[in-house]
Amino acid sequence: MPTRIAFWTAKIIVILIALSLVLVLLFRFVPVTYTATMLLDENPVTRDWEPLSRIDRNMVSAVIAAEDGKFCSHSGFDVEAIEQAWEERQEGRRQRGASTISQQTAKNVFLWQGGGWFRKGLEAYFTFLIEKLWSKRRIMEVYLNVAETGIGTYGVESGAQRYFGHSAARLSRDEASRIAAVLPSPKTREAVNPGGFTARYGNTIEARIASVRRDGLDACVYE
Repeated sequence: MPTRIAFWTAKIIVILIALSLVLVLLFRFVPVTYTATMLLDENPVTRDWEPLSRIDRNMVSAVIAAEDGKFCSHSGFDVEAIEQAWEERQEGRRQRGASTISQQTAKNVFLWQGGGWFRKGLEAYFTFLIEKLWSKRRIMEVYLNVAETGIGTYGVESGAQRYFGHSAARLSRDEASRIAAVLPSPKTREAVNPGGFTARYGNTIEARIASVRRDGLDACVYE
């Protein structure tokens, strides 16, 4: 009996790994039209897939400035940020976000929201896969199309239409920065007439865009 259980367990694991590889390879080319987060959203969902060629570079620079300055240089994980977040947790201090754009993309596309070590383990697995099987440009393209940018709003195209009434193809630095400032908490922050922390954070992101361009921190997306 133990041998039989081990056999079927191994078989199920192999099948799940094969399915995950198929999905990752499929989404390397096919637009991600729905995610678990969208399907479970209790609000009417608005999403509009756009290729990266129709998303303003200011938006790419803004999310790198806000979320992941090492996007072009890491292999999916920012080890330094993870170590710092762990130290802050041990000391009982407020933890800074340590998830890279690659990790967020893996979570948004293949998994569900929320914490837990099991989900974190799966996130690491899918992050490894997309870093190996997708280009950095593709990771950024998918991220900008599935990230929640407002209540029931997914992707920067829908966000741009919602907040500014025009396409993400022509976002100013200010507009892109305000959308990027909303991303960590899209259900509680507004990109239009933001106040307090969101306004200050947006201004900080906008100021960092120049550094992103100058230092080529978004170069891998446009190689």
